[in-house]
Amino acid sequence: MSEKPHAPACERNREPILTVLRRHFADRHRVLEIGSGTGQHAVFFGAALPHLEWQTSERAEQHEGIRAWLSEAALANVLPPLRLDVATDGWPPGGYDAAFSANTLHIMSWPEVKACFAGLGRVLTDEARVVIYGPFNVDGQFTSDSNAEFDRWLKARDARMGIRDLAAVDALASAIGLRLVEDLTMPANNRCLIWQRGR
Repeated sequence: MSEKPHAPACERNREPILTVLRRHFADRHRVLEIGSGTGQHAVFFGAALPHLEWQTSERAEQHEGIRAWLSEAALANVLPPLRLDVATDGWPPGGYDAAFSANTLHIMSWPEVKACFAGLGRVLTDEARVVIYGPFNVDGQFTSDSNAEFDRWLKARDARMGIRDLAAVDALASAIGLRLVEDLTMPANNRCLIWQRGR
């Protein structure tokens, strides 16, 4: 392809997210990234956290762009993308002790969000940790005017999209044995939610 895809948001949020991952993935080994998008996060986090095997995944139409980023970075610990549409594709074999996803839940429909957590329930180890970044509502309310405007923009694109409520997402996590261990306020009215399975 002529040039790699580029998402400015990845450049803006990668350092704050890396600070979180340095703490919560310090003792992890195999990470499944749900919705790798352009591939920018994968190569940045993979380079900064070389102890991790970072497995990218995305719908098939995004793979060319991800592969372009991975080819340029040439990181042995960042793996080529798996084909994964959370609602329809088969999930990979299990054994992941961590999962990460950024700015995906508000793009998915609610049935897809539920399918995502059900899939994670099948592939995560008994003591896995999950980090999800993005905008969330709290107690059914937007946390900022900009998030409310973003939600309207999403729904204008597709009525099935929208910012998810933290409690509703946490209920899905709880159903697969995850407990919320940290809820971090991030720049630009986003959050990092960290769940732990087991212990």
